[in-house]
Amino acid sequence: MRTPWKLQNLGRWAGLLALSVGVTVLVFLGGIVLLAWQTGEGQASSLGALRDVSQALTQEADGSYTLQNFDLPQDAAAWMLLLDADGNVVWQWNKPDELPTHYTLGQVASFSRWYLMDYPVQSLARGDGLLLAGQEKGSLWKYSVEFSQRFMAWLPGWLMGMFFLALFCVLALAGLLLRRQFRREQRGRDEARSNWISGVSHDIRTPLSMVMGYAGQLEENPALPEQARKQAAIIRRQSQTIRDLVNDLNLTMRLDCEMQALRKAPLELAPFLRQTAADFLNSGLEHEVDLDLRLPKAPLPRIEADAFLLRRALNNLLLNAARHAPPGSVICLGVTNSVGAADPCGPPSPTCVLWVENQTGQAQAQPSDQDGGAPHGTGRKLVSQIAQAHGGRAVFSDGTRFRGEIWLPVGDKKQALRDGRA
Repeated sequence: MRTPWKLQNLGRWAGLLALSVGVTVLVFLGGIVLLAWQTGEGQASSLGALRDVSQALTQEADGSYTLQNFDLPQDAAAWMLLLDADGNVVWQWNKPDELPTHYTLGQVASFSRWYLMDYPVQSLARGDGLLLAGQEKGSLWKYSVEFSQRFMAWLPGWLMGMFFLALFCVLALAGLLLRRQFRREQRGRDEARSNWISGVSHDIRTPLSMVMGYAGQLEENPALPEQARKQAAIIRRQSQTIRDLVNDLNLTMRLDCEMQALRKAPLELAPFLRQTAADFLNSGLEHEVDLDLRLPKAPLPRIEADAFLLRRALNNLLLNAARHAPPGSVICLGVTNSVGAADPCGPPSPTCVLWVENQTGQAQAQPSDQDGGAPHGTGRKLVSQIAQAHGGRAVFSDGTRFRGEIWLPVGDKKQALRDGRA
C-alpha cells in the first residue's frame, strides 16, 4: 500500500518557514528603526538646540541680538543665522565666509526644503524673522517627498497586504519544493518496498512449488490411506492459497506504486466471460458451489481492457462469493450492457458492468472480509485498484447476498458526453 503524502510534515516545515520569515521581517524592521534612531539623534538634538537658541536669543534696544546665558551643545549645529523680514542677516554665529548676508525670497524657499550652498539647513520661524541652524556639508541627507492624503490612508493596508502576499508566495514555493522532495522520497520508498516484496515473492515461489508438487503426488498416491491423501489435498490447496497471496500482494504493490503497465487491447466480453467461468470451475474449488453465467441477448460492446488484470479481478470476486456462501450455493457471473445509463457516482456515460453475485438468498455463513474478501485480505482492494486503472470503479454490497460490480467505461467518455449534448 502506498504511504499517503505526509501533510503533517508539510505543515511542520511550512510553519518553520513562516516563523523564519516572520523573525527575519521583524529583525529587518527593528534594524531599520534602530538605525533611524541612532542616526537621527543628531538631527533631533539640532532641532532642540534651535528652539533653545530661539528662546535665549533676545533683541537689545539698539536692534542688535545677544545670546544670553546659553551654551550651545556640541555637534548641535555648525553655524546659525537670524534673518529679518527683508532677508538680511541680523545675527550670526560661526557663519561660513562663503555664505551671503542677504537672501531673496526664492533663496529662502529653496534652502528651507533643500540645501543652502550644499549646507543642510534647518529653520525655525520667529516673530522677528527666521532662525537657521546649519550643519557641515555632507553630514545630512535631505529629500522632499509629497504624497496625497488618499495614498497615506491606503499605505498601511497596502503594505500589510503586500507583506502577506509575499509571505504566501514564499510559503507556496516552499510547499511545492517540499512536496516535490516528499514525492521523490516516496518514490524511493515505494521502489524499495516493491523490490523487497518482489524478492520475497521470488524466494517463496521455489519452495512453495516443491511443497505443492509433493503434496499433489501424495494426494494421488493410492498406496496412502484415504485420511493421509485428504491431508495432502489440504496442504496443496493451502499452498495454492499462499501462492495467490504472494501473487496478489505483488500485483497490489505494483498497482499502488503505478509500476504495473496496462496492456489494453480490444476485448469481446462474451468470450472473455465464458473463458473466465471455465477457468474458475476447473481450478479445483474447495467449496461445493454452482456457477451460473448470465449474458444478455443484446450484443455486448467491445471494450479496451487488460484481459489478465480483469480476469484476476473477476476471479477474486468469484472466490469471495464462494468462500462466504453455504455449500450448494449458486454463484452468478454476468454483465450488464448499460450504454446510455447513468453511473450513480458520475454523469451519464456509456458503461458496462461486470458483476458477481451469490444468488442463494440466505444469510452468509460468515461475513465478507471488509478489506478484500480473500483469505489474505487483498482481494477487494485489488479489484478496486484494477477497476480504477481501467478508468472505472468497483462497488461491493454485503448482506444476505454478496454482490461485487466492476463499472467500466465503453469508448471515449468525453466524446460520449459531447455526443449526448449534441
